[in-house]
Amino acid sequence: MNGPVGRHAPARYTRSQRLLTPRDFRQVFKRNVRSSDHCFTVLASRTDGAHARLGTAVARKACGNAVMRNRLKRVIRESFRQVCTSLPSVDLVVIVKPGAGKIANPALRASLSKHWQVINQKCAR
Repeated sequence: MNGPVGRHAPARYTRSQRLLTPRDFRQVFKRNVRSSDHCFTVLASRTDGAHARLGTAVARKACGNAVMRNRLKRVIRESFRQVCTSLPSVDLVVIVKPGAGKIANPALRASLSKHWQVINQKCAR
């Protein structure tokens, strides 16, 4: 038998969990609930979909080179993947603020964790 015994299959970040089109992003920017701190601004928009979906906006000005931008996107996706089942049916856009690229991964994950809690509370109403 391959793989761990008695464990659940790992959660994945699938294509259906992504905001793919400019239209999807526009709808979130138009009507949203917002959570913000020194690292990120998270916008959420309620949907009729089956689950939460994520989009990221990581500007070159905000964090510099492609290596930094990709690291931030990986941290955001992994954080979302871990909590996506506990989030309501929302479309999310995470906007990275300038200077976030200089912050260590554990602090970024803690920041995102707080954002997910805020979004969960605001969208559960």
